[in-house]
Amino acid sequence: MHDGEQVRSMATTPRTPLLSMKQITKRFNAVEALVGVDLEVYPHEVVALVGDNGAGKSTLANIVSGVLTPDAGLIELAGEPVTIGSPSAAHALGIATVFQDLALCDNLDVTANLFLGREVTAGGSMLRDGEMEQITKRILHDLNSPIPSVKTELHALSGGQRQAVAIARTLIGNPRIVVLDEPTAALSVAQTAEVLTHIERLRELGLGVILISHNMVDVRAVSDRIEVLRHGRNNGSFDASTASYESILAAITGATTYGDGRPGLRLA
Repeated sequence: MHDGEQVRSMATTPRTPLLSMKQITKRFNAVEALVGVDLEVYPHEVVALVGDNGAGKSTLANIVSGVLTPDAGLIELAGEPVTIGSPSAAHALGIATVFQDLALCDNLDVTANLFLGREVTAGGSMLRDGEMEQITKRILHDLNSPIPSVKTELHALSGGQRQAVAIARTLIGNPRIVVLDEPTAALSVAQTAEVLTHIERLRELGLGVILISHNMVDVRAVSDRIEVLRHGRNNGSFDASTASYESILAAITGATTYGDGRPGLRLA
């Protein structure tokens, strides 16, 4: 198959996506941040959302996370229309997000960070510390995280370990979808490898993952599908296992355009 050639997905058995976003539009006064954007995410799938600065990636992530409300468009979870009116509504619907600032507390240990604001109590204000520690250990084990102790304070952890804590925190409450905003930014090669392993584990656990990243090496290493946004519009859906770096870069820069570029079209 030649670069840029568009083909229909060969899947013959219809599947219901965990998340379906159709014709999502968001404006900020005269600025069109998103125009008719489509996005689908399935169970056991990592979907990378890529594009240049100002492409609309963060705006779309904020809509999924309930931080922003779209001006137009339809959002469905497991085939059911939903309104994600706030971050708490997103959490209740099974959507968890790790933003770039991580929102962790350096002076608290790993367990306290995982349960911050969602502490398990035994009635009144008595914390069930032992139960929370056991849950934390189980989640870190599920992620294959190398953090030595759940009692370690955050300031003593490496950047990769802190990112692991932020990802582990999303699993409190059994989410269906996890949004990761630039999870490997400013990490070393070894720390990046740890985080990519955690992302693969999220997929193995059956979650749908939206990965926002500028690092094409990381994107191609762990994603199943790559969705390109350009100037707030879809500009290509790529199979990560077969698409060339050049074809993805051409879509990001606008050297190549692919019509509406909506899901269902795969480019290699």
